[in-house]
Amino acid sequence: MISLETARRLKEAGLEWVPANGDQFVIPDRDMDDRVYVVNDMATMIEMLKGIPVVTFHGTPEWALDYLFLVETVWMPSESHLRELLRQSLERMGARVFDLIYVEGEYTFRCEWKGEAEAFHAADAVEAYAAALLHVLLAG
Repeated sequence: MISLETARRLKEAGLEWVPANGDQFVIPDRDMDDRVYVVNDMATMIEMLKGIPVVTFHGTPEWALDYLFLVETVWMPSESHLRELLRQSLERMGARVFDLIYVEGEYTFRCEWKGEAEAFHAADAVEAYAAALLHVLLAG
């Protein structure tokens, strides 16, 4: 799973979240950073409150939190989310060849970016994809 720090950096760089069933998120800065919630139409849903998207908690006996504004959450995109977002972004930029390799305990995402070879290294695949997507978002 992506780290909260990386997920925050992606959010700050402009990564947009359109919540869907199964998506994971964190409610940061409320002494719950280590708890990961899952959007589920049985208990946690995305609803609109006065035209603003909120996360609602139905039947949650643990604490009295009826809703939370979506902007107060941090999406924890999965490896497949990051891979697809990266693929779409790179293809829009004209990059047609990119890959992920694993060598001696390290994942490397490689691509051509604006005519230059780029490589993003991490201990796991999700962080390598996230580093590359962060680069794409910041370079805009």
